[in-house]
Amino acid sequence: MRAIAGVRLRRMAVATLMLLAHSGLAHAEALPERVTFRSADGKTGLVGYLFKPTAMPAPRVPAVVMMHGRAGAYSSQSGGVYDASTLAKRHKLWGRLWSQRGYLALLVDGFGPRGYPQGFRRFSYDQRPPEVSEATVRPLDAYGALAYLRTRSDVVPDRIGLQGWSNGGSATLWAMSAEMAADAPGMRTPTAETGFRAALALYPACGHKGGFPARYRPYAPLRIFHGTADQEVSPRRCGALVERARAQGGDIRIRFYEGATHGFDDPGKQRRVPANAAATDDTIARAQRFFGAALEGK
Repeated sequence: MRAIAGVRLRRMAVATLMLLAHSGLAHAEALPERVTFRSADGKTGLVGYLFKPTAMPAPRVPAVVMMHGRAGAYSSQSGGVYDASTLAKRHKLWGRLWSQRGYLALLVDGFGPRGYPQGFRRFSYDQRPPEVSEATVRPLDAYGALAYLRTRSDVVPDRIGLQGWSNGGSATLWAMSAEMAADAPGMRTPTAETGFRAALALYPACGHKGGFPARYRPYAPLRIFHGTADQEVSPRRCGALVERARAQGGDIRIRFYEGATHGFDDPGKQRRVPANAAATDDTIARAQRFFGAALEGK
């Protein structure tokens, strides 16, 4: 029965993605709402893009904070225009996926307000400025988004998840660390009720400068998705991190996709090779099931 249910869920995920990517609705839908809020660093004003359900299924709904990767929030074809109309396709698809499920999804632009809306090129890690650090800065942006969402009357305040890609995936890992979260206001001893309810990290870097502490353990359920053919970061290091964190009692798991590359869920034609397509479909299905259980109690 579980196998049958899994197949059905994957088929639903594929159908949803195809609808979003290929139907006229993908272009006709209203753009996400631009909102502003403050990072938990106490000084940086951030920009976010809010994807809302077309019809609210309840007065208050769960929400997801989304953290972009090193390329930033916007399309590489933006032409220097950085707004809701030029968001990267990946972010639009996931934002609409969550909104169609009945959640609010908030994409945080952590680079634009700091002067880097175009993001950073591949293999530029050592040249990136400390004010966009995924270890010390961007997790506080995630907590700023969490605090903002909790001020809204349409969000269930203790049913908010976190999702990140690549550099934003690394920021997600750091944000879910009890030690890092303690730096955010009101998060001295974070739990799934006081912090993020659960988190998803897609192809994060797990061995960058200094690496994660030996006793790393997320305070709430965390799931990682990684391709074995990743050209930018090491899936092996993430596997080792997960093993250490599980030994510390953390609710953390990683799923590897044979032959899938970095950014496997990018809907652009260059990335839609069979291994990436299969990884994307499975990740979408598992992500929906995971957040369904964590944010909806299903």
